[in-house]
Amino acid sequence: MEPIIIQSSSHSYAIHIGENIRYDLSHYITKKYSSILVVTDEKVADLYLNDLIQVLPQSNIYSIIVPVGEQSKSMEQFHRIQTKAIESHLDRESLIIALGGGVVGDLAGFAAATFMRGINYIQVPTTILAHDSSVGGKVAINHKLGKNLIGSFYPPKMVVYDVNTLQSLKKKEVRSGYAELVKEALIANKSFFHTLLNTNLNHIDNFKLIDHLKKGIKIKAKIVEEDEKEAGIRKYLNLGHTLAHALEAELGYGTITHGEAVALGLLFALFVSENHFNNKLPLEDLKKWFQSNKYPFQLPALNPEVLMAKMKSDKKAVNNNIQMVLLKEIAEPCVIEVDDNALYFQLQAFLEYIQVKIRN
Repeated sequence: MEPIIIQSSSHSYAIHIGENIRYDLSHYITKKYSSILVVTDEKVADLYLNDLIQVLPQSNIYSIIVPVGEQSKSMEQFHRIQTKAIESHLDRESLIIALGGGVVGDLAGFAAATFMRGINYIQVPTTILAHDSSVGGKVAINHKLGKNLIGSFYPPKMVVYDVNTLQSLKKKEVRSGYAELVKEALIANKSFFHTLLNTNLNHIDNFKLIDHLKKGIKIKAKIVEEDEKEAGIRKYLNLGHTLAHALEAELGYGTITHGEAVALGLLFALFVSENHFNNKLPLEDLKKWFQSNKYPFQLPALNPEVLMAKMKSDKKAVNNNIQMVLLKEIAEPCVIEVDDNALYFQLQAFLEYIQVKIRN
C-alpha cells in the first residue's frame, strides 16, 4: 500500500498504513542507529512491545514503560525518559520509537526533541486517536494549569500504522479516535462527514478503518504542509478543542478521553457558529450520532466561569482573549475572537442544551 508523504520544513516523512505492518518495521528503518529506545505504556507493552523488539534491526535496544493515561504527559515521566536515555548511553545517532497512543507519542516525541537538542524518532501508533497526534510534528507535555503548554514542533522520521493493533481498543478509545476524524471532516470534507454520520462504531472492519484513517490523515497532511507552525490555517485543526481542553483540565485528565472531550467541543463550536453566523449546521444530527455511539454527555455540574478561565489559559488564547475555530458552513472554517460576555452566555446555554447542570 502506497505511503502518504508529508513534507515538513526539515524533511519529508512517510506514513505507512496497513495490516500487520509492525512486523515489517526493520524494512522501513533504513538508517543504522547506534541504539534504540522504545517508549510505551503498561497496556501496550503487554500487547505489542515484544513484537516490536524482535523485529528491530540491531542489538542495542532499550525500553521504558510509562503508566497508562493522560497523567503520563508530565514532567515526571519526561524526566524518567531522559534519565533512561542517559543511563542507556543514547547519543545523537540514536532513535526513539513511540509505541502507543497519543499520550505516548506526544511524550516520547518531546523527549526526542529535547534529548541532546534533538534525535530522530518514529511514531508507531496503536490507537485511532493517534492518527491525528502522530502526524504534523506537535509534541508536548501538560502542565497542571493547562494541556500541551510545554512542547515543540518536531516531526517524526516516519509513522508506521498497523491497523491490527486497533482491534484491541476499548469502545471508548474507538469513540475518542473517531471524534478527531469527525473534526477533520467538518473542516475540510463534507462528503466524508456524511460518511462518518452513517458509520456505526460497533461495526468497523479494517478496510473501512483504513479508508477513514487515510481520509483524515490526508486532510491533516494538506494543512500542516501549508502551515507547519500554526501561523494560519493549521489553527483550523483546533476545531472543538477550546472547550475540550478546558473540560479535560476541569474534570481531571483521564476522567473522559481526549476524543470524548473533543466531541463535546465540536458540538459547542457548531452551537456558537450557528449563533455567530446565524447559519444552520448539522448540530442536531451530530449530537444524535454521538449519542447513538455512546459518547458520554453525563457530566458533573460545571461552572461556566471556571471553564472560561481555563479557556483563557489555553495556548490558543491571545492577549487573554479566547479564540475559537467556527464554521460558516461545513468545510468553511474560520478563527474568531469571541467576546467574553457573549461566550459566557452561549456556554451556559450550551451546557443546558446537553443537559449538564450549572454550578455556581
